[in-house]
This record gives sequence, C-alpha cells and structure tokens, in this order.
Amino acid sequence: MTLPDKVTLIEQLFHQLEKETSAFQNNTGLSCLSGCGRCCTYPDIEASPLEFLPWAFHLFLNGGAERMLQSLREIKTATCANYRPLTVVDQGHCNTYKYRGLICRLFGYAANTDKYGKLRLATCKIIKEGQAENFASASGKISQGISVPVFTEYYMQLNQIDFHLGNIIVPVNKALRMALEEVLQYYAYRPLPLSDKECV
Repeated sequence: MTLPDKVTLIEQLFHQLEKETSAFQNNTGLSCLSGCGRCCTYPDIEASPLEFLPWAFHLFLNGGAERMLQSLREIKTATCANYRPLTVVDQGHCNTYKYRGLICRLFGYAANTDKYGKLRLATCKIIKEGQAENFASASGKISQGISVPVFTEYYMQLNQIDFHLGNIIVPVNKALRMALEEVLQYYAYRPLPLSDKECV
C-alpha cells in the first residue's frame, strides 16, 4: 500500500470517528470548554506515529516537514509540539487541529473497557466536575448501550492500515517525529506528489 493510500484510509477513519463523536455529544450534551487546552498540556501523552501520518504528509506537501523535524529533534519539553498556549491557565489551541492524532480525537468523548468489562467514559476532570449532571447521564446511557467511540476499537482499525506503525506507542513528540521521518524516507527516492495547493 502506498503512503498516500494509508493517509486516505486514516483520514476516512477520522471522518467516521468525527460523526460518531458528534452523535455522542448531541446525545449527552457533553462539550469541551471554549479555549480549554488542559488535556494538551500533560507531558505523558502517548500516541502512534501512524495517527500523525496525515499531519506529516500535509507538512511535507507544503514544504514544512524538514523544518518541523529539526524542531522536534531539538525540543526540550514533553508537551505536544503542536500545542500553542494562550495563557498560563491552561488555555490554548492545537496549531494543526485539522490534522490532530487519534488520541486527540478520542479523549473526552470515547470509552475504555474497565477490568470488569464495562465501558467507562475517558474524559477530563473539567468535564466530570463542571458538567457533572451531563457526565452522570452520559455514563448511565453508556451502561444502557448508547453508541460511544471506544479507544481499543479505533486503535485496532488504525492498526489494520499499517500494523507496524500503528503498534508503536511512544511519547507524542516522538510519534510526530517518527511520522515525519516515515514520509521523508518514503519520498527520498520517489517522485514528489502534488502539493496541497496544486491538488485544489
């Protein structure tokens, strides 16, 4: 499978998740606070290089891959390199929101299976406490069988696109770096694809 084919399949998976997440939000009333970026500030976020392949491919098409790769090699913080803080009180935004990874898309509106086999919503303290009534209602609906994105199911679907890259789970900045390296290596001896602007 070619790298652009993988990117297309990943983007299709993200589109499917977007629809499922929107339906879950509509059914539960849960939502992120505007401008909140606290979940992006945690230094122990882990991801696979595969989920950032669309991001890396987009950067490559627009001539920014090598510069970003160099920045990632020099970065000193464990916080995601694509997070842009606005204030010191955990407000900010993703610099590449359209191309964010699977972990970024799942957290807050997806469930994990606990040790008893029950689905539990994986969301932040801000939503749990600030939207306590909706959170309790959503948890009840999940136990009653409402459709909710599930972490393991989406990562299994991602792994089917590229088993090797999908099974590497590393700190987020390393995942970003590996995704860029994968794209740059792929095109080291292949004709360059059209840029995003030329594709329009």
